[in-house]
Amino acid sequence: MRLLLVEDEAEAARMLSKGLREQTYAVDLATTGPDAINKTHVNQYDLIILDVMLPGLDGFTVCRTLRRAGHTTPILLLTAQDEVASRIKGLDSGADDYLTKPFDFGELTARVRALLRRGPALTHNTFQVADLKLDTRKREVRRRDRLIPLTAKEYALLEFLARQQGTVIGRAEISEHVWDETYDPFSNLIEVYIQRLRKKIDLPSETKLLHTRRGEGYVLGVLATDD
Repeated sequence: MRLLLVEDEAEAARMLSKGLREQTYAVDLATTGPDAINKTHVNQYDLIILDVMLPGLDGFTVCRTLRRAGHTTPILLLTAQDEVASRIKGLDSGADDYLTKPFDFGELTARVRALLRRGPALTHNTFQVADLKLDTRKREVRRRDRLIPLTAKEYALLEFLARQQGTVIGRAEISEHVWDETYDPFSNLIEVYIQRLRKKIDLPSETKLLHTRRGEGYVLGVLATDD
């Protein structure tokens, strides 16, 4: 899942980005309000983590601007202001959740998971595709109770496909949600990671779950045949 982190304090941005990437998220960084708004015009995000105290436009203004423009992406506000009036202002600006600094990183990731579960429709902490099971809290993948070790990016790709199981997903959509803005659209990274996943989740099993639809993309599910 691809996140936009809007934080102008360099050390905080570095630490949060590092921690979120270790949790398998793709993270883009914006350091000002206008920069954040511009990035939402260019990229599609699954969630925005937005600091309130920003140079130029503050987080409340950014949030209102995005909502007025029709953006429905979940927004988690971060602020050092703990007053009730400030929390109300944030929620009234269109934020979905509010976290006061200083906070525990575990609480931040729990709130991120909760907001991502809402999405277009409420989902659960686990995804089941035939005998393949993904636990999004533990970042664990099992098939027939066999634990499958995955790298952070392999897991991120598999979870994205599992969230839309049975649907053909194109390369452009995968790159938008699984990779960050440094992704090279002319590379073969997606194909490489698809092949890695196939070897780990499909080769030991009779039923193949990860399929290629030539000229269209990839689909995770139980299908009759591959193209």
